[in-house]
Amino acid sequence: MAETKRDYYEVLGVEKNADDAALKKAYRALAKKYHPDVNPGDAEAEKKFKEASEAYAVLSDPEKRRQYDQFGHAAFEGGAGGAGGFGGFDFSGADFSDIFGDIFGDFFGGGSRRGRANNGPRQGANVRKGVRITFEEAVFGCEKELDVVLKEPCKTCNGSGAKPGTSPETCPKCGGRGQVTYTSQSFFGTVQNVQTCPDCHGTGKIIKEKCSDCGGTGYVSTRKKISVTIPAGIDNGQSIRIREKGEPGINGGPRGDLLVEVTVSRHPVFGRQDMHIFSTAPISFAQAALGGDVRIKTVDGDVLYTVAPGTKTDTKVRLKGKGVPSLRNKNVRGDHYVTLVIQTPEHLSADAKEALRKFDELTGDSLNQAKAGAAEKKHGKKKGFMDKIKETFED
Repeated sequence: MAETKRDYYEVLGVEKNADDAALKKAYRALAKKYHPDVNPGDAEAEKKFKEASEAYAVLSDPEKRRQYDQFGHAAFEGGAGGAGGFGGFDFSGADFSDIFGDIFGDFFGGGSRRGRANNGPRQGANVRKGVRITFEEAVFGCEKELDVVLKEPCKTCNGSGAKPGTSPETCPKCGGRGQVTYTSQSFFGTVQNVQTCPDCHGTGKIIKEKCSDCGGTGYVSTRKKISVTIPAGIDNGQSIRIREKGEPGINGGPRGDLLVEVTVSRHPVFGRQDMHIFSTAPISFAQAALGGDVRIKTVDGDVLYTVAPGTKTDTKVRLKGKGVPSLRNKNVRGDHYVTLVIQTPEHLSADAKEALRKFDELTGDSLNQAKAGAAEKKHGKKKGFMDKIKETFED
């Protein structure tokens, strides 16, 4: 019993109203996935490749597509008569040249068959360099001098790579184009594949007698000092691009860029998130209870902050404009958020201990509170919490 063929639109995974571009895109994806050159010896992949090729051959041809839409697979049964292709199907009306030129280029690294010569001017490679800065330098910016090894044109051969008195010659293999064309046979006939010339490596030139100083490369490595401006507000892991401070260009192209990756050292007090700074500040029990000025460390120096009476531990306060400047506008800064932490005293004198006992009596259990309330009632004046604290520390 003959195997039932799948619907061509289903094979390619497209709608019945798909245009030529959609058909080509769908087929190209399937051809790259199931091509025998990618799946050598895989019978199932070869089967799917042939199925997709047959579907594309029909649907990409307007007349065959019209017949298929009207009669289905019956429109081609017995009509091919071995006219070409494989499996008795006629592929003579289909144009696979663009698709397979690109596919074979993808498989073997040669690029499209229509690829232009690659021996024109090209930008040089980028150079990466790391620099470590302090937290404060990241906030306010700084200048750093980097020690970088770069390639410079060889003075002996003036960058030609050829021995003095000689010159580079046109590559005989590619004729100076930098690319060579290979012809191969596929299921659909002759396919041309363009690759970088292996002899001249795409330059179009051959150096027979190489310069002894640069080994024929045309460049020598030199150590240079390059000054880089670190902008205020830069964060850990961000990079600075310095234009045309990288490797030399090819065939007269511009130099590459120098990419400086910044590493910001940790700070013992401050943390950072985007443009905001975070830290903690210790306050005494008395400061938390009575209120008063507290000295807080910031990147701009110490500032005085007035703590409200009755402040609880882990209270967060905001110091507006004391954060990190914006990279886009150094006049715009984030904020500094400070968590106030009440410190429990560890080493107390006898007087201090006695004062705390008195304080505990005034603010402690309900019995003491009742006694204190009766005394206040007797004297005709009710004292507030802050009055009690002040009396304790005044005694």
